[in-house]
Amino acid sequence: MTNPHDTYTSPLAARNASPEMCKIWSPRHKFTTWRKIWLAVAEAQQACGLNITDEQLDEMRSTLEVTDEDMESAAKYERELRHDVMAHVHAWGDRCPKARPIIHLGCTSQDVVCNADLMVQYEAVQLIESKISRAVASLGRSAESTKSIPTLGFTHYQPAQPVTVGRRTAGWANELYQNSPSNRDEFLGSLYRLRGFGGATGTQASFLNLFENDTDRVDRFEMLAVSKLLIQMGVIEDQGVAETLGLKVRDAWMFQLMGQTYPRSQDAAMLASLANIASVLHKIATDIRLLSNRKEIDEPFGKSQIGSSAMPYKRNPMKCERICGLTRFVMNLVGNAYDTAATQWLERTLDDSSNRRLSLPEAFLALDGALDLMHTVASGLIVNEAMVKRNLMAELPFMATENIMMEAVKLGRDRQDVHEAIRVLSHEAGYAVKQEGKDNDLLERLKSEPLLEGVDIDAHLDPMAYVGRSVEQTERFIREVVEPLRVRYADQLESLGSADRGV
Repeated sequence: MTNPHDTYTSPLAARNASPEMCKIWSPRHKFTTWRKIWLAVAEAQQACGLNITDEQLDEMRSTLEVTDEDMESAAKYERELRHDVMAHVHAWGDRCPKARPIIHLGCTSQDVVCNADLMVQYEAVQLIESKISRAVASLGRSAESTKSIPTLGFTHYQPAQPVTVGRRTAGWANELYQNSPSNRDEFLGSLYRLRGFGGATGTQASFLNLFENDTDRVDRFEMLAVSKLLIQMGVIEDQGVAETLGLKVRDAWMFQLMGQTYPRSQDAAMLASLANIASVLHKIATDIRLLSNRKEIDEPFGKSQIGSSAMPYKRNPMKCERICGLTRFVMNLVGNAYDTAATQWLERTLDDSSNRRLSLPEAFLALDGALDLMHTVASGLIVNEAMVKRNLMAELPFMATENIMMEAVKLGRDRQDVHEAIRVLSHEAGYAVKQEGKDNDLLERLKSEPLLEGVDIDAHLDPMAYVGRSVEQTERFIREVVEPLRVRYADQLESLGSADRGV
């Protein structure tokens, strides 16, 4: 057996993704899902009149979970057969010999693989949804505690009208929330779809043959098999719901037409949606890194954590840097998915298989790790209020000039003359700060300007007078979005694991 230290191991699984996400994409989970699909097919075929016994179905049900011995047996078969699906058909057949003759009956490999891939993606999206909610809740807590701390706003990364620290944090949380699966049409429109059962080229020829050219029985078989899988996924409650819906199951939860596989453009849409989430995480982490440079905000830092092997004083925002690295990886997988979708020849070609084994799981694993990191950062975000105030007050005189100008106009001064005077004085003060290294003395310059005589300059230096509705907007977001999420995901938010898994 190869020593794990002597072979490559994906850092996504070893250092970034959670055990929960790794399990969803694990070989055992995939192959167990295959067996559940084969069982659903057999149960539906029996219900539609094929000669499949209860004894055979019971044997399949009792051996659904893939054991280590099953994995070893399937690996042995695959070395011999060079076909992963048939290897697992044979391995399961060895476990349930009575059911062996009817396993995979009428199916092509993609009847199993495609449906399983979609079911696994559904599970992975549910985990992503809960982790987005946890990150939003964590950012919401930080926003609540800092909603009344005024801070310098930026446009073009230049000083602009003040906001509050909490308002900015709530803005991060809101954008992340808006890109969660439950709020995105591209997720909702295809998330619950399965491939269905179409045979080798999607025409259902093999199933039509099984059911003696009875198209109604083929339709009923497919509806029953798909509905059984939807029940397992938790999309519908029971078979009675599916029976009531009848063939509407196809309209709502299956692709209408496909070749051997479901359309690979679906994978591109999925990865594009994950990339949207990744882009938001990247933006938040970048903002925190920028503010860390200004000494206004720090991410949590361990007591014994080392920022640099050469510079002992360093306190780098390494978690946010990891978020940016992981999310950049996710965003760049989208082009790969478009390439795969574009190069599917006619009813199917196989160059998608090896590619999708990488792109789909790794996109989810990387995003999962980034979301866990964002939760950790948001939960321990450190706001250095003294620096926030210092940086704001260094620029506030410039911010106050518009209000000061309005006061001068109320005293009867010409607005254009006052504007020009303040413009000149502002640029002189800015020059002194930038070129001469002096403190901002704009206030003193303004107090000496004849056109501003009678204006109480100091009265316009309360930062909270310039933050608009920042506090109210933050409180509304917490009330309308964050609190409902905390209630909805209360159990899950507490049970999700830590992100502290490496560097």
